[in-house]
Amino acid sequence: MRAASWEVLDAAYAAGIRWVDVARSYGRAEEFLAGWLADRGHTGVRVSSKWGYRYTADWRPDAEVHEVKEHSLGRFRTQWAQTRALLGQAVSVYQVHSLTPDSPLFTDPPLLDALAGLRAEGVTVGFSTSGPAQADTVRRAFELESAGERVFSLVQSTWNVLEPSAGAALDEAHRAGNTVLLKEVLANGRLAVDPPAAFAAAASDAGVTPDALAVCAAARQPFADGVLLGPASPAQLAANLAETTAGYPADLAEPPERYWATRSALPWH
Repeated sequence: MRAASWEVLDAAYAAGIRWVDVARSYGRAEEFLAGWLADRGHTGVRVSSKWGYRYTADWRPDAEVHEVKEHSLGRFRTQWAQTRALLGQAVSVYQVHSLTPDSPLFTDPPLLDALAGLRAEGVTVGFSTSGPAQADTVRRAFELESAGERVFSLVQSTWNVLEPSAGAALDEAHRAGNTVLLKEVLANGRLAVDPPAAFAAAASDAGVTPDALAVCAAARQPFADGVLLGPASPAQLAANLAETTAGYPADLAEPPERYWATRSALPWH
């Protein structure tokens, strides 16, 4: 798995990609990335990571529980120390993993103060979002302050042609000067392996695969400062990176509650 990860990272670097996103709960992702950076000696690669989930599956796909979420000061301090120990000064962005409206973070001033303190170390503080209430989460989180200054300046949210409901909130965040990254632009694989027929036809007419059309659709959003990819091989990466200006059907959006329920039921989720 390490060799496969390094192969994808080599292909991404050769393609000009200079930002790699990991998380404490992504198995050994931070470790694999740290080893690759040390072995290759690359400079100028921006690294972002996330805290808030602890990986518990022990590499077992059939594990009953794969990760445990906890947005607490203790979890932040523990995981930030672990991230720094592996990646050192390479980490320039640290994010709260999967922030939702019910997170205790919103009413935990000591935690917010600790997060804001990362700025003194030259680290950008951000958060990722999940669930049907992403827009509410984005707006609330960017209002949080510590010592009279906003805590967050970056957000990583799900946006794709099936689930664009956070778009207005992300546009507001972008226009306010925050960095907006779009994740799950392939709808957790749905737009790559089982896209709507009209979307697949639009991609075919444009001479690209559906995943490429999905990536380009996200990248064309005026609020998108970056788009995250998740290829498992250099071939998938190459397919993701194919460029097109083709349009796509405008009526593909699903009700957010239905989209997220479907996401949770995916056999590979």
